[in-house]
Amino acid sequence: MYVKDAVADRFLELCAERQIKRNELATRSGVTPSTVYSMIDKRRRDVSITVIKKLCDGLEITLGEFFSAPVFDQLEQEIQ
Repeated sequence: MYVKDAVADRFLELCAERQIKRNELATRSGVTPSTVYSMIDKRRRDVSITVIKKLCDGLEITLGEFFSAPVFDQLEQEIQ
């Protein structure tokens, strides 16, 4: 699994736990819905730490809490 996939999975997991829809996450985070959909879309490869931070703020968690999930311990090396 690559980092973008793990980020998308983690946001989907957190939204499901909190029963938050993607549009609500966008509103809470102060970003556009398209930004949230882009972050969750695994076909897109770009990851922005600034957007991740805003979404974490909207979920009321720290970056440490976000990245302390097992999914990030299983990442493949991205150096080719």
